[in-house]
Amino acid sequence: MTNQSHSERETIVVLDFGGQYKQLIARRVRECHVYCEIHSYQTGLETLKAMNPKGIILTGGPNSVYDPASPAYPQELFEAGIPILGICYGSQLMAYQCGGRVETAPASEYGRTDLTIDSAGGHLLADVTPETTCWMSHTDYIAAAPEGFAVTAHTANCPVAAMEDPARNLYAVQFHPEVAHTPEGTKMLRNFVIDICGCAGSWQMDAFVDHTVVALREKIGSDRVLLGLSGGVDSTVAAVLLSRAVGKQLTCVFVDHGLMRKNEGDEVEAVFGPDGDFDLNFIRVNAGDQYFKALKGVIDPEQKRKIIGALFVEIFGAEAKKLAAQGGFKYMAQGTIYPDVVESGVGSGGAVIKSHHNVGGLPKEMVTDLGFEETPIEPLRDLFKDEVRRAGLELGIPAHLVYRQPFPGPGLGVRIVGEVTPEKVAITQEADAIFREELANAGIDTGAGQFFAALSNLRSVGVMGDGRTYDYAVVLRGVLTADFMTAEAAEIPWPVLQTCMNRIINEVKGVNRVMYDLTSKPPGTIEFE
Repeated sequence: MTNQSHSERETIVVLDFGGQYKQLIARRVRECHVYCEIHSYQTGLETLKAMNPKGIILTGGPNSVYDPASPAYPQELFEAGIPILGICYGSQLMAYQCGGRVETAPASEYGRTDLTIDSAGGHLLADVTPETTCWMSHTDYIAAAPEGFAVTAHTANCPVAAMEDPARNLYAVQFHPEVAHTPEGTKMLRNFVIDICGCAGSWQMDAFVDHTVVALREKIGSDRVLLGLSGGVDSTVAAVLLSRAVGKQLTCVFVDHGLMRKNEGDEVEAVFGPDGDFDLNFIRVNAGDQYFKALKGVIDPEQKRKIIGALFVEIFGAEAKKLAAQGGFKYMAQGTIYPDVVESGVGSGGAVIKSHHNVGGLPKEMVTDLGFEETPIEPLRDLFKDEVRRAGLELGIPAHLVYRQPFPGPGLGVRIVGEVTPEKVAITQEADAIFREELANAGIDTGAGQFFAALSNLRSVGVMGDGRTYDYAVVLRGVLTADFMTAEAAEIPWPVLQTCMNRIINEVKGVNRVMYDLTSKPPGTIEFE
């Protein structure tokens, strides 16, 4: 499991060439019960071999193989004998470096495309319907397959939509099998991971919990651990894992930044405090005034994230110093999960989508001044959100906590466009509470996604009580997602939205307009900023 070395578990490595679906590829592989990691295309071949991967997947990307500045990989990769699957740009790179011909396509293909499987379809496309649908997104294409490759699928505009050379364990598809718009894509990836790479598919969540608890006990021994607890799903599961492993050796510090949802700070204390059900030490620090002062005048969302993260470190560090005076801690623990790592551009070598304050190691002062180990304990670092939830259920955490609505670390700081003020936070809290209450009243399942209210920076003229108003617009957002890597806007019934609108405008002072956000991910993100 995630606490095992690469040599002790079956691993598929995804080499990232800048593709937007890299996390989704990894997620689909894990659905086959095979562990998968994302690494940069700049990862050296010897380092790659040391991971002992059962197979390698090359992602898509925005570049052309003919551009000297485009990402590439040494030819030795394709001669290593390790099963390799190239997707989109990855397929073109394989074709180009193996002697095929890549050209600008006479007609680019974007979106759903009819795919025809040639003859038996080879190993990768085994048992795929002869006439199926795939998701294309390319300008270049493989005009001629390299010598030794058999073409196994084509479209009206793409003569080599899939090809393979089983003798060299090389496979490629021009389309994206990882997205839902390729209905038989999971079957194709399973053919690669299970049948071609020979993986057993034994990576299970119950084994993860058992192995992780044992590994945490062995690592921590009799030492003490400090965890920054937010009360969200990730930190909750991390706290319970550690509590099960070492009990009262764990101290959880909850820094209430004043940017929580309505009443949530008190709810966190009720769950983890002295009257809660978990065997751990709990400390709450009310720091709202400090955060509002630090955020005064700040409007850039990335700057807000960094300020909130830096202030958390400062406040948490001050609390840690107090605790150190009473007896030190060797380890700090965090609820970091895999999307945090990848979105922050750590490890995969990818672009920074948004920074996460819990990624990148501990600040030097926390290591030198407080005596923490430099590398924090992150028991969930290798898991996606839905895997974290399954681990939580395996741990016996009540379902209402496991499936609570996700909440970003910076809180309402990134659900309020523009400057964050106590007034705006109060507006957002009230609107959000009404939205979630009405969804519950309507029996709408919010466990399949994320639903919240955000506050735009738009102020507009309205009429209320025969008087002119100039107030804010609240934006309601609801998305459905299985893995939080991609998401579609939820189709909330019109009467429910109308009820939410009426209640918010009538009950929340400072609001005269309510909107519903229909944007999917991509191109947007799930959060509002």
